[in-house]
Amino acid sequence: MRRTLLILSALTLMLLACGPARENRIVIGSKNFTEQAILGEIFAQRLEAKTSLQIERRFYLAGSFICHQAILSGRIDVYPEYTGTALTAILKEKPEGTPQAVYARVQSEYAQRFSLALGPPLGFNDTFAIVIRGDDARRLLLETISQASANTPQWRAGFGYEFMERPDGYKGLASTYNLHFAEPPRIMDLGLLTRALKEKQVDLIASNTTDGLIPALDLAILQDDRNYFPPYEAVAIMRQATISRHPEVEAALKELGGKISDQDMQALNYAVDGQHRDIKQVVREFLQRKGLR
Repeated sequence: MRRTLLILSALTLMLLACGPARENRIVIGSKNFTEQAILGEIFAQRLEAKTSLQIERRFYLAGSFICHQAILSGRIDVYPEYTGTALTAILKEKPEGTPQAVYARVQSEYAQRFSLALGPPLGFNDTFAIVIRGDDARRLLLETISQASANTPQWRAGFGYEFMERPDGYKGLASTYNLHFAEPPRIMDLGLLTRALKEKQVDLIASNTTDGLIPALDLAILQDDRNYFPPYEAVAIMRQATISRHPEVEAALKELGGKISDQDMQALNYAVDGQHRDIKQVVREFLQRKGLR
């Protein structure tokens, strides 16, 4: 599994390296799940509305590592990231600190190490969510991860590959809460986790707080009562070379700061994942409602 993913990652980077040189074309990237594609589309439509630049979309570029390598190599110019992910998965630092402290640390280190700039927080915190079925939460009177830990020896867990590998992921979570499962966690595609939980293929998953399917499928988020997860404020990561050449890019994306709430993001995710609507149309309507087009 790991070898296959590494091969796929290498192939993705090779394909990214084939892009032609550009002067007035901005390439927007994203990771390979719905929320990232939505945010990438928000960035793209915002730039199309507020600049005269040609905008190219390169979404679903696997995980954080591929997006980070793609922006460092100049194959993409902008992509959405989360401050907690940047802190732990990219900078390899401890998952701790207030939202303001984490943002400041990532902003400083990204500028110094990578010549990358951060836009302001978009307004929502997409932290990891440990999720079980609503029926189980009500039947067992479970509200926190600590309370649920006594049941995990009888449960099966399902996690995404990146969650299993990252420093703020499974190993630290299991140690913090003394979690033991009936069998090794199943590694699943992120888009399949909530359905697998609902259909009782697994009993506990790591999702995101803004996943629109959580309320739609009557799932329950367990409170992170030991504050294991750091803040994951969504931001735009931009190449400094790009915004130096095109300052209008930074100006247009900066105006998105604080404009997307947790509820907004959950509704956007549900419109795509739950109602199967077209991402471009969903984003267009959202930007119009917010007066951002």
